[in-house]
Amino acid sequence: QVHLVESGGGLVQAGGSLRLSCAASGSKFSINAMAWYRQAPGKQREWVATSTSGGSINYADSVQGRFTISIDNTKTTVYLQMNNLKPEDTAVYYCYGNLRESSQNRVFWGQGTQVTVSS
Repeated sequence: QVHLVESGGGLVQAGGSLRLSCAASGSKFSINAMAWYRQAPGKQREWVATSTSGGSINYADSVQGRFTISIDNTKTTVYLQMNNLKPEDTAVYYCYGNLRESSQNRVFWGQGTQVTVSS
């Protein structure tokens, strides 16, 4: 079993920055893809960004140019650097992992971290 644990959320003023981290631990695994999703109050969870093992990186239009997803050299932690934050970025941010574990592809989710952007 692999566990994903997010950190780095908090309260920030509009125009500010935050960096979210998601650390994967537990069973031996390799990454197929890591992603970030978010869910604002009263809204459905939405995709934010993805980074694949093949080097492909994609962003939602709403965060393109402001957010950067990256995976560290140990391939166990994924980051989301968020710059020029806007009040509409307020949400619980979830880490998503599509991982190869025990010869199977499995999906894992973190518990979420709150990001609040004040105007």
